[in-house]
Amino acid sequence: MTIRNRLAVLAAAASILAIAPAVAQDEAPHVKSATAYVQKNIEPWLSDPVVVTAIVESNKKHKKLMQEEITALDKAWVAKDQALIDGIRKNKLSEFLIKKKEASGGVITEAFVMDNRGLNVGQTDGTSDLWQADEAKWQKTYAVGPGAIFVDKVEEEDGKKIAQVSVAISDKDVAIGAVTFGIDVDKLK
Repeated sequence: MTIRNRLAVLAAAASILAIAPAVAQDEAPHVKSATAYVQKNIEPWLSDPVVVTAIVESNKKHKKLMQEEITALDKAWVAKDQALIDGIRKNKLSEFLIKKKEASGGVITEAFVMDNRGLNVGQTDGTSDLWQADEAKWQKTYAVGPGAIFVDKVEEEDGKKIAQVSVAISDKDVAIGAVTFGIDVDKLK
């Protein structure tokens, strides 16, 4: 076998190994039920004008931000800058998300919407940081494009089994942001 052929075989093996966690992830028992719940019960209202307008406005507002400015905003959030937090936690989108969470019968444990820069736009509960673009929830949805859904592993939280389910949000077939939901997988049974 030539060196070129060996390199090709090694590259192919590396590709297979790189996708193995994604394949294993897709086979987790909660993935199918969480995806079905989101597609049936959540995706229909992601095109609501309250959601789309809030993201479009945030995208315009943050369009020219440099990474240093995003980092500064994130640090201000972590430091509990109340004006920054209130601007996101007390807006129309957050009110909309809170109503959807309350109407879910406990299936949705949290929800937060991100813009095209990965910055939170609205949320039901507090998040530990403002900037999500460095995390899989944004990278595997918004960055992938319209129709993308990412179901993360189940984690124990306050005695509940919670999976974060993230979805790209689109307007006119173009991804404009993403949303992440905490889903109580035991409530899906």
